[in-house]
Amino acid sequence: MSARHLYLARHGAADAFGELTDAGRRQSDLLGERLAHVPVTAVWHSPLPRASASAAVVARHLPGVRVAEAAELVDHVPYVPARSETPVSWAGFFDGWDEVEAAAGSRTADALVARFAAPPDPGAGTVDVHEVLITHDYPIAWLVRHALGAPPERWLGLSSANTALTVIDLRPGLPPGLVMFNDLSHLPHELRWTGFPGGLRP
Repeated sequence: MSARHLYLARHGAADAFGELTDAGRRQSDLLGERLAHVPVTAVWHSPLPRASASAAVVARHLPGVRVAEAAELVDHVPYVPARSETPVSWAGFFDGWDEVEAAAGSRTADALVARFAAPPDPGAGTVDVHEVLITHDYPIAWLVRHALGAPPERWLGLSSANTALTVIDLRPGLPPGLVMFNDLSHLPHELRWTGFPGGLRP
């Protein structure tokens, strides 16, 4: 039976207008170099410019591979926890978040999992699927939380740096496997940890 391998990456560093910076383009280029030896089936990206631009740079290293937008990868808050579930440090983040916004985020999160977090159909053959997903911090956190079978509020605090690589394996009949999370080994020191909360950097 075939397996589905997801290579999740946050977009490269971007400016206040959501456009890639020079550092973000270099990060994306180095991510593409790292993925060049993977038999990538497709590159999917968020509709937002910083993600689509990162995907275009990555794809230069993957000639002939399909590159396409996936609405489910858009930046969104996947789950708004109840006050009792919210860590004190996050309480202010959700001030003013209304039920309509929370429901919309939840629908997007459900669609994300339905589209990308399932293994191939057992009857699909024996060829593995390798998909690159260029997205944002929160969708990556949600997919990692899902892979671990953790409570929904556990997406909080699962941060990814720009172009950090996370890999999840999905195989029929088995729970998802988290192979790596937030790996930055393809980046030189000066390009690591951008976009990551300063207080959490090692």
